[in-house]
Amino acid sequence: MTTLKEQLQHDLTAAIRARDELASSTIRMALAAIMNEEVAGKTARTLTEAEELTVITREGKKRRESIEAFTAANRHDLADKEAAELKVLERYLPAQLSAEELQELIDAALAEVKGAGAEGMKAMGAVMKLLQPQVAGRADGAAVAAAVRAALGA
Repeated sequence: MTTLKEQLQHDLTAAIRARDELASSTIRMALAAIMNEEVAGKTARTLTEAEELTVITREGKKRRESIEAFTAANRHDLADKEAAELKVLERYLPAQLSAEELQELIDAALAEVKGAGAEGMKAMGAVMKLLQPQVAGRADGAAVAAAVRAALGA
């Protein structure tokens, strides 16, 4: 089994051979982000698969935010470019949770936390702590937090 970084490097080679400018530039950017993360800090290190996925997720989030900003500024040409890059990045991300799947996870976490005695907004941290490993890379953290707040009635 290959790591995410190895898969990106393989796909970069294929994109260059196919003369796919969009895919090759997007994959290069993703690889550069991973390499920057590896050398950040006092000592260089090799990222785990989960850390590599976190970097790709962060890059996808940047693209989503850029799409919103460019659309609001009426720059549809730039928004389309960012959307195309996001589509390339999504090949490497796990499938996103549907609203129903997310709600099921939230309900299960709430039941577990309420069984331990936490109630109201004080349960927010405990619920998020349970949900984070389950939704990592599969749902936007802000959306998860908003759904938990709604479920808690705040």
